[in-house]
Amino acid sequence: MGATLYSVEKIYYMILAVIGVPVTENGPLSLSSNFQSLFLLILTVNLIAIVILSRGKCGLSTCTIRSLVAMAAADLLVIITEVVLTRINYYYFPISFLEITPVCSVIAVLTRAAIDCSVWFTVTFSFDRFVAICCQKLKTKYCTGKTAAVVLATTCILLCLKDVPFYLTFETVEIIDNLPWFCNLKTSSFTEPGWVSFNWIDTILNPLLPFTLILLLNALTVRHILVSSRVRKGLRGQSKGDNRNDPVMESRRKSVILLFAISGSFILLWLTTVADFLYYNIAGTSPLDYNDSLFTLQQVGYMLQNLSSCTNTFIYAVTQSKFREQFKSAVKYPVTLITKLINYNNN
Repeated sequence: MGATLYSVEKIYYMILAVIGVPVTENGPLSLSSNFQSLFLLILTVNLIAIVILSRGKCGLSTCTIRSLVAMAAADLLVIITEVVLTRINYYYFPISFLEITPVCSVIAVLTRAAIDCSVWFTVTFSFDRFVAICCQKLKTKYCTGKTAAVVLATTCILLCLKDVPFYLTFETVEIIDNLPWFCNLKTSSFTEPGWVSFNWIDTILNPLLPFTLILLLNALTVRHILVSSRVRKGLRGQSKGDNRNDPVMESRRKSVILLFAISGSFILLWLTTVADFLYYNIAGTSPLDYNDSLFTLQQVGYMLQNLSSCTNTFIYAVTQSKFREQFKSAVKYPVTLITKLINYNNN
């Protein structure tokens, strides 16, 4: 079971980092020659999404755009720190400078901060859409670009400060040539009351509280939409056979599709991790004592959790027609430019 899971994870995290790695003479995944191109491809795709959203030509409000840009940036950091620098490094580069204790400790802290920001930016986005749809009086004050920037920046700073103490939970495994190598969690981080309390607070902040808030906000948003939809239909005198368009409801429908696609994806992909956490706390067990089945469930939860950081760009492309147009233009632009240069040189 353990060997099979290891092989599955090894392939999965490579696919998660990038799809379509070319086969080389040294095997299907010769990272010594392809790692740089993989990393650049990851950056390129996500940076294109960030640039497109930042330009504000996707038909979305400034507040929404800033939330989506922050989410895209946080997701990119998760891919870099968790998938590339941690998972791929572990499976394909078991001995590298990234395994020096201070380095891997910093990467672990950055990974936690990136995941926390990615999750809580999803919460702020859900709250932003809730206010925009359900609280018309508060909407004019809260749903502005300036407010969004302040909320996102404050959230990011507080989460980063919260994660700094995790640096102290790691210890050196062995000393090689006077250098401390590898990171191992200290036993005290599981037993000392202070660290146990800190870990509980950390788990409540991510994922339990965000998970609950997103479900609650979505439920309230759906309830408000259903009620207001019935009221508007009654006021407009619509019947089942009346197909007159309502621009307000059409705009709201597009906003809700984007909201539910993002938050729904988060809920589904984090569900296994949340279920695993609830199990080992209710059962009074420790993840360190898991049998093969529970360990596999835990690792599958991590795999799905990391996948949630790679889905938003696809969600934008599926739900937003203007984003698709901008993305296609951005991808075609280098090809068009190269073609023009070649034709110019030939002439």
